[in-house]
Amino acid sequence: MSLIRRTVDRFPLGEEDDDQAQADAAQRTAREEDRYRPPSPRSGRESEARPRRTDPMTLQIYSTCPQSKDVPADRYAAAVAETARWSEAAGCTGMLVYTDNGIADPWLVAQTVLTATERLAPLVAVQPVYMHPYTVASMVSSLAYLHGRAVHLNMVAGGFRNDLIALGDQTEHDDRYARTVEYTQILLGLLRGETVTHEGRWHQVRNLRLAPALPPHLMPEVLISGSSPAGRAAAAEVGAVPIRYPEPLDQDVPDAAPGGGVRVGIIAREDAAEAWQVAEERFPDTRTGQVAHAMAMRTSDSHWHHQLARASAAAGPAGSGDSADSREPDPYWLGPFENYHTFCPYLVGSYDRVGKAIAHYIDQGTRVFVLDIPPSAEDLEHTGTVLSRVGARA
Repeated sequence: MSLIRRTVDRFPLGEEDDDQAQADAAQRTAREEDRYRPPSPRSGRESEARPRRTDPMTLQIYSTCPQSKDVPADRYAAAVAETARWSEAAGCTGMLVYTDNGIADPWLVAQTVLTATERLAPLVAVQPVYMHPYTVASMVSSLAYLHGRAVHLNMVAGGFRNDLIALGDQTEHDDRYARTVEYTQILLGLLRGETVTHEGRWHQVRNLRLAPALPPHLMPEVLISGSSPAGRAAAAEVGAVPIRYPEPLDQDVPDAAPGGGVRVGIIAREDAAEAWQVAEERFPDTRTGQVAHAMAMRTSDSHWHHQLARASAAAGPAGSGDSADSREPDPYWLGPFENYHTFCPYLVGSYDRVGKAIAHYIDQGTRVFVLDIPPSAEDLEHTGTVLSRVGARA
């Protein structure tokens, strides 16, 4: 049993089909005199009519799938399947599958994830510009029909600005969220089995119904970027989980939505110096990456990319700055973002120090963690060690 799996017992990470694990968790709950709510299986579904649970002991962890641009074609399917199996063995709820103009279709990648695993939910990025909401609903219900599995949805209002322009889409930032709300409402209505009629600014449908119908217990979890006011409003309107980049540890987030999530990478070891060595070797400073980052920032209207850029400008070099633990540096690191290796902050340091950072975000209301692409199964085990120590302190 993996360390993340053991953490599931304390912090349920999502859909659980293991009856014995549920029974063991219930016994532990009884022994602890009801201190914790008994874990129960989650189907990964929340509707607009059902309030989202915000119990402080409920977490979901998603990993991220490798991108086709980073893996040779003859290795890509195997890399997706391998990463999916690592994620499932580690106890993750699901695995994010990106979408943009330069990578393999996320629905075909999701099919590979499903065939390689037994319970892991692909978290498919959905860009409204790419397909009609009926097509997305049909993808979800067809994959459920074929595999008996849930597919979760990450609604993408923006993406790379030049990708949208290439597709003839000049829609402004806040209007893209308005469009995504309309799109998601149609999509979720179809998945709930409703006959949908909608006359909106962006979409018009009349007496539209989905076949094959989606079994209610496979209704998807829905995530959406919640870094901007428009994103947070969209999340509230459709009942989605708002996902943001986590702020530096010395910043409060008074408007963070309870039950929301963060996108973050984790590199942790028992010894902080070893963790920083791994981090700097994995994500080295490069002039090419810094130039690519600067060019991307000039063309991006993403709130969260500019939020990270401001945090980067205010931060010191890697491993510097104030820390709640004087024995090691501040774990919040933007080196991978600044060098165009990835688009999220990292938490780097000892298991205990990174665990304190995770606990800080949990205290702010975070209940979903979307991790960066794991380079190995061992990497997820290290993350599991962090989470297990957070659980032990709860």
